[in-house]
Amino acid sequence: MELNWPLMKNNITRADLDTLIDFLKQDDPILTQSKQVREFEREWSEWVGVSYSVYVNSGASANLLTIAALKYLYGGGEIIVPPLNWVSDIASIMQNGFKPVFADINPRNLCMDDAQVISKLTDQTRAVLFTHAQGFNGLTDRLLKVLEDRNIILIEDVCESHGATFKGNKLGSFGLISNFSFYYAHHLSTIEGGMVCTNDKKIYGMIRMLRSHGMVREVNDDVTKQEYIEKHPDLSPHFIFAYPAYNVRNTEIGAVLGRNQLKRLDTNNEKRKRNFDLFLTNLDSTKYRTDFELEGSCNYAFNLVIKDSDPSFRDKVEQKLTQAKVEFRRGSAGGGNQLRQPYLKEIMPEKEYEKYPEVDHIHFYGYYIGNYPDLEDDRIIKLCNLLNSVE
Repeated sequence: MELNWPLMKNNITRADLDTLIDFLKQDDPILTQSKQVREFEREWSEWVGVSYSVYVNSGASANLLTIAALKYLYGGGEIIVPPLNWVSDIASIMQNGFKPVFADINPRNLCMDDAQVISKLTDQTRAVLFTHAQGFNGLTDRLLKVLEDRNIILIEDVCESHGATFKGNKLGSFGLISNFSFYYAHHLSTIEGGMVCTNDKKIYGMIRMLRSHGMVREVNDDVTKQEYIEKHPDLSPHFIFAYPAYNVRNTEIGAVLGRNQLKRLDTNNEKRKRNFDLFLTNLDSTKYRTDFELEGSCNYAFNLVIKDSDPSFRDKVEQKLTQAKVEFRRGSAGGGNQLRQPYLKEIMPEKEYEKYPEVDHIHFYGYYIGNYPDLEDDRIIKLCNLLNSVE
């Protein structure tokens, strides 16, 4: 049986492309960052429930600008982060001179376990970078209260979890700063792209500068601009560079796609939630984990986690999926335990990765399989039957 199941399908639709073509047919359309970007930022802020958003060229760039802003505003220190992650979360911490401190995950939501995070907090902790893995919510009242009481910054990575919620509010609206990715495989795609969100006006201005070479003219605040102009009378007001920053702007083309996709994001997310529930309901719970915490979740993937650490069974699962032409990624989206990767393995204590057994289980026995809105119920059932047939 061939299921011909890609990781993602039809995530940029004919309607999206037609909307883009209509935009391009205008007389002399502006293609670099302009009105469409501003409107996408405004609409995204409204959808998430935040005051400000800054559109950038990737989720990785959103991570980079976020941690750079923390460095300039609050100085260095430690940032707690999960080893089940995308490389850019950890890399951005290291690139900005912070020390990454790791916490293991809760196996029922693949996010950092709140007790683990709390146990790692010290006087050196500057922030917690909380990755909402694969559409799951991992926030708890206990964690939020401890961070508030100790005045420790919460950063949310929501790159894989557009539309997921905690207590009815969208993830990305709880932290001082939050990051989103609009890569092709995610809930909403602008081909490549990302967003930095915040309710803090000062951080918003800094992120805008960091996005575009550190230029003061990018600040959306006349008072701040004037302060820089008066402080530096020898410089052209158009070319004052406050920070040695980056060029990670995005384009009008991406914003047009994003705005059109945003119109159907809620509907698509409801389909994804239903798909995931159907997948878990029909999966053999004696062979695979099915007891995920689904409250508030919004998964763009089917999370397949083999229950027991059995290499022989794992190999049979992979063989079955490959034969059926079902595309998958072992170790979840980021390749599993980042502490096993060369960039960390070479600088961390020997076998540090063994201290995070829950992440290590996902590294060897966890997968993601694409969950896209137009999946038919019978195909999901066939996939489950295929997996259940593995002995």
